[in-house]
Amino acid sequence: MIKRLYAYLEEYKRNIFYCVLLVSGEVLCELMLPLIMSRIVDKGIPSENLGYMALLGGLMAAVAVLAMVLGVLNAKYSAEASQGFAASLRSALYHKIQTFSFANIDAFSGASLVTRMTSDITQLQNSLMMGLRILIRAPIMLVSAYIIAASINFRLSLVIVGAVFLLVIGTVSIIRMAGALFTAMQKRLDALNGTVQENLIAIRVVKAFVREGYERLKFQRVNDALVQASMKVGTITSFMMPMMMLIMGGTTVGVIWFGGGYVSAGAMGTGELMSFISYIMQILMSVMMFAMISVMITRARACGERALEVLDTVPTILDGEASAPRRVTGGKVEFRNVSFRYQGDEQDVLSGISFTVQPGEVVGIIGGTGSGKTSLVSLIPRFYDVTEGEVLVDGVDVRAYRQKDLRDGIGMVMQKNNLFSGTIKENILWGKEDAAMEEITRAARAAQAHSFVESFPGGYETELGQGGVNVSGGQKQRLCIARAMMKNAPVMILDDSTSAVDTATEAKIRQSFREDYRDTTIFIVAQRITSVQDADKIIVLDGGEISGLGTHDELMKTNTIYQEICLSQSEGGVA
Repeated sequence: MIKRLYAYLEEYKRNIFYCVLLVSGEVLCELMLPLIMSRIVDKGIPSENLGYMALLGGLMAAVAVLAMVLGVLNAKYSAEASQGFAASLRSALYHKIQTFSFANIDAFSGASLVTRMTSDITQLQNSLMMGLRILIRAPIMLVSAYIIAASINFRLSLVIVGAVFLLVIGTVSIIRMAGALFTAMQKRLDALNGTVQENLIAIRVVKAFVREGYERLKFQRVNDALVQASMKVGTITSFMMPMMMLIMGGTTVGVIWFGGGYVSAGAMGTGELMSFISYIMQILMSVMMFAMISVMITRARACGERALEVLDTVPTILDGEASAPRRVTGGKVEFRNVSFRYQGDEQDVLSGISFTVQPGEVVGIIGGTGSGKTSLVSLIPRFYDVTEGEVLVDGVDVRAYRQKDLRDGIGMVMQKNNLFSGTIKENILWGKEDAAMEEITRAARAAQAHSFVESFPGGYETELGQGGVNVSGGQKQRLCIARAMMKNAPVMILDDSTSAVDTATEAKIRQSFREDYRDTTIFIVAQRITSVQDADKIIVLDGGEISGLGTHDELMKTNTIYQEICLSQSEGGVA
């Protein structure tokens, strides 16, 4: 894992090199301070040589300032490297997610992907920054300080070896117990983010149904689950500091006890004992820092595995190796004995679907809720792949197209209308980036959106909130239709796209399609008979199978389901 993540640090190798040099210099400065102090205590004070003491005191101050400067520079370069690493990894994750199919996104969930790109990456970033400052510093300080301490009094230095051994054993035990719990904690964070995201997206529904209390309880449950997971980790890691302090305190007492005997016997000077104690503290602090960063790295490892899980995921929709650039030009669509089921499901959503649509035909798709209408049209732009059979556009299997080429030839208004932060003009330009203003207004007029857009003070420059919160449902649908019309694609799919539009406006939109897009193959998924009754052919779905196929008049004579739908929606009919 470390080798793979290191690839995102490639352009910051120089920063890492600088950090090693700077930390080495900083450690060297800190190691010099106790030696200089021991000279002052053992030589300057007994001889009462003020000049000698002032000289060494000034040297200590200069070394301390140099250490501070080196530490600040190290912090700068380590911050640059960690921030750059996080940006590169976050960018790689985002680009990977853009290649995911709907099935891949369903498998991860949107909230989990957000957590991995934010919280997980931030944890990796912080661990790297601390690692460049501590993981380099701790071993250099540990080895160097021990060599100096051993040169002062080798037998007394053996006390440090025992203390370090105990610290390592205790730290490894704690890290092993905490490792799996960090992964569980990140999953709880996924669930928390999912709950918050769902609540904020549907906040109007929550308030309309006065479900704030229920949402609070739901949030409380996932929040408590995260707290419990965090508490488990916290309980285990809380033993770290007391263990360290106990070992450090015991080691210091032991050194003073045995070192005092050496001083009394004349085997050590008082200054040497003071510097020896300083080196002990530096050694034990190095081990402590190493232990604390090890806990951070343990959590970072869990986060890194989650990031790599995204990077390692193979999109379920891929361009075939034999794919060649080709464009959708005619608009002929054919289903050949198509069956489809969602990933992980055992039952087909669609079964035995076969029909042909000629270029320029208008096809209505109608049926009860859950009959497979949206699933059927989602197979045309290859949002999902068929389980069995073939879907062909212009006589070519959709799996033989490059995804970009296929989807460039299909305009789509989805069941859930999504607008983006920005102006109305910018949203419509999604259909054609280089469109002139005249083309924008033409598409808006065809979608019956121009009049209400002009009523806004800013007109087409009116800023839309996230998701288009400052326009009504019907207005949002018409803007999405205008966006699709801008593509002027050979195939157009309207998935229940006029459900929030009144019948008179819907009729005008249908008229625009007939007059301005007569060469376009149009699929209209609808609940209302009036939306499809003028279509060239109507497909009636029932339980994922085609129950009827024909014109409105033909189905009224032959198809019971269509008759029932018509009856339920007609004036005086039985709902």
